Amino acid sequence: MITLALSKGRIFDETLPLLAAAGVEVSEDPEKSRKLIIGTSRPDVRVVLVRASDVPTYVQYGGADLGVTGLDVLLEHGNQGLYQPLDLRIAACRLSVAVRADYDYASAVRQGSRIKVATKYVGLAREFFASKGVHVDLIKLYGSMELAPLTGLADAIVDLVSTGNTLKANHLVEVERIMDISARLVVNQAALKLKQAPIRRIIDAFASAIPST
Repeated sequence: MITLALSKGRIFDETLPLLAAAGVEVSEDPEKSRKLIIGTSRPDVRVVLVRASDVPTYVQYGGADLGVTGLDVLLEHGNQGLYQPLDLRIAACRLSVAVRADYDYASAVRQGSRIKVATKYVGLAREFFASKGVHVDLIKLYGSMELAPLTGLADAIVDLVSTGNTLKANHLVEVERIMDISARLVVNQAALKLKQAPIRRIIDAFASAIPST
C-alpha cells in the first residue's frame, strides 16, 4: 500500500491532475466526506488528509510514504529525513511582509526601530530579518494574520500572498517579498528503498505532468 498525505483545499485540488497522470483517481470528494483516509481507483494507493503543516511530519515518520506540501511548510519544518524529488509548480504564491497602508515600514527599518511582526512562519521570518539586520519581536499566530496590524498587536505580518486581494480588503500593503512558494513532492526515505518501483512510477508520472512555466 502506498499512502499519500495531502491537505484539503488548493493543494488537494491542484494535485488531482498529477494523480490522474499516474493513473490514480480519488474515490471521494474530501469536502463532502468526513473520511480522513480516502481510497483511490488503484487498490494499492490511498490518500490521507492531514493539516497542511503536518504533511512533512507524516512523511518523515512513516505515517505516509509521500506527500505534497508547500515550500513554506517544508522550510519551516526543517526538511529532516525527507527526499524532495520534485517542485510540482502548483499552488504558487509568495511569502511576503505586509503592513498597514499608513505605516512607514521603510523608515522604521532605516531608523533601526524594533518592529513587531506577527506570523506563523517564525523560523523563516527570524532568518529573513536577521539577514537584513532588522530588529524584530516575533509573535506567533495561526490564522487571520491581517488582524494583527489592524488591532495594534503587530506592526507587520509575514504571510503567504497569492492575489493580494485579502491584503487590499484589509487596507494592508505588501512591502517586501521574501521568497516565491510552490508545492513540493516529498518522499519518506525508507519507503523509497522498500517500495522503490511503485513510488518511482508515481514520481515519474508526476514529473511528466508538471505544468510548464
